[in-house]
Amino acid sequence: MNKMVTIKDVAKVANVSYSTVSKALNNSPLVKEATKKKVLKVAKELGYEPNFAAKQLVSKRTEVIGLVWPTIERIVLATLVTNISNAFKHTPYSMILSVDTPEVAMETFRKFSVDGIIAFAESDLPIESFANIPVVNYGVHKQEEASYPTIDANHEKAIELAVEHLHQKGHQHIVYAGLIDTADPLQIEKAESYRKAMKQFSLEKYINEVDTEGLDWQDGYHAVDKILQIDPVPTAIIGGSYDISGGIVRALQEREINIPEEMSIVSYDNIPQMETMEIPMTCVGVPVKELANEIVSSIIDVVEEKEEDPWIKKLTPVLTVRQSTASIK
Repeated sequence: MNKMVTIKDVAKVANVSYSTVSKALNNSPLVKEATKKKVLKVAKELGYEPNFAAKQLVSKRTEVIGLVWPTIERIVLATLVTNISNAFKHTPYSMILSVDTPEVAMETFRKFSVDGIIAFAESDLPIESFANIPVVNYGVHKQEEASYPTIDANHEKAIELAVEHLHQKGHQHIVYAGLIDTADPLQIEKAESYRKAMKQFSLEKYINEVDTEGLDWQDGYHAVDKILQIDPVPTAIIGGSYDISGGIVRALQEREINIPEEMSIVSYDNIPQMETMEIPMTCVGVPVKELANEIVSSIIDVVEEKEEDPWIKKLTPVLTVRQSTASIK
């Protein structure tokens, strides 16, 4: 059996101290770049593999973060998960993704002794059973209700930006199409924000909501029948998600309703795919890469600084204008 290569072996061949090898392998700024490259080259040539078990015994950490997610079937959630995974690649941490029930996910995370957990608002995670594991939540929580650190994408401001954009283009008959009859706090905040923004711009008499009864493409597609029955027919639609808006676009095109000349659309969600939709979509929301980076940096900060007090960090959504909106003629 071949002898396992150790840090001491690497130090001997590289002709540097044991501590220098350790610092170089951990990308310490205290080691000169030339020395670091030399150490990494020798380590690779010798086939050195870090002893994670020994490292864990010393640091009391696994450098593994658990991510419990409701689904990867919806494009936006899959895109966000991909960006979170990419963000972890620039850190010493690894990520375990679970789309199982919260109970199964937590049992998996326990087995891997994760250092922390990222939870999605839809997951209804039984946090109280794992009070010793740091958690960062992505979702919506009021300050007085926060029991653990929360990243809030600020849906209220995002929908306000959508209404403001359409109002500035002369639209008054603006309808919101999204999941309304739900317990999902993210969707509830979007609908509430629409009503609040319409009142803010003195458009309360034009408030109209269409419940898509889901967040998928077909839900947006079938919602168009309800939208076109509104009297008078709206001149603009705010879609509650990327998938909903995609279904709306297809249904309008089948009815030969021109976008944006006859109907303007603004969609919630800010992902790169918005630009390559059938009609490049004007959208609102925190850019997905920025959101992912914030989630990852926050859980690492909580783990390493051992933060115990809950906090809420509201991010800043942006309006990205494309070809799906136009002024009223």
